Amino acid sequence: MKNQLRIIGGQWKRRQLEFASVEGLRPTPDRVRETLFNWLMWDITQAHVLDVCAGSGALAFEALSRGAAHVTLIEPNKTQAHYLKQNIKLLNTEQCTLHVATAQQILAKLHTQFDLVFLDPPYSLNLWYELAAGIDPLLKPKGLVYIEADQHLTQLQLPASWRQIKSTQAGSVYAGLYQKIES
Repeated sequence: MKNQLRIIGGQWKRRQLEFASVEGLRPTPDRVRETLFNWLMWDITQAHVLDVCAGSGALAFEALSRGAAHVTLIEPNKTQAHYLKQNIKLLNTEQCTLHVATAQQILAKLHTQFDLVFLDPPYSLNLWYELAAGIDPLLKPKGLVYIEADQHLTQLQLPASWRQIKSTQAGSVYAGLYQKIES
C-alpha cells in the first residue's frame, strides 16, 4: 500500500509524492512543515541539507522546492528508499543524494559540512542523542538543526553546543529549531 503527501511551497507547490506504508513512518504534518519553513525562510536558499531519517522525504523535498542547493537523504528501509528514488526521478532533480542504510552507518562516513539538518527519527527507537552526536561534527558553525519528537524537547539529551532558537507543538508532536553555537 502507498500513501501520498503534498509539497506545500516553492517551485513544486501542490505536487503529490508517494511513499510506502511502513511501520513508524509518519510524515511531518503540513501545519508543522509550514511553521518550520516559515522559520527557515531566510536560511533555506542555497543551503546544503541533511535529512537523517528521511522516511517519506517530505522535509527534504520541501527544502529543495524552496531553494536548497542540495539534499542528502538517509533511509534504511529499502521499500521506502524505492519511493524516494521514484520521487527524485519524478521531480527531475540531480540535487539529491540518497543513502540506503542506517543513519549510524552513514553519519560516520560523511565528510560534508551541512547548513541544515533534519532530525526526525522513528520515535520508538529513541535515537535523538545518538544521532545528534553523529550530526554535530557535520554541522557548519551557526548551522541549524530541526528536531521533531514525541516528548518535550527538554527531555532530549542534545549537544551543549546547540541552542534552541524556535519551538512549537502540534498535538503530540514537539518540534524545535536549534543553532550550533560557534566555539
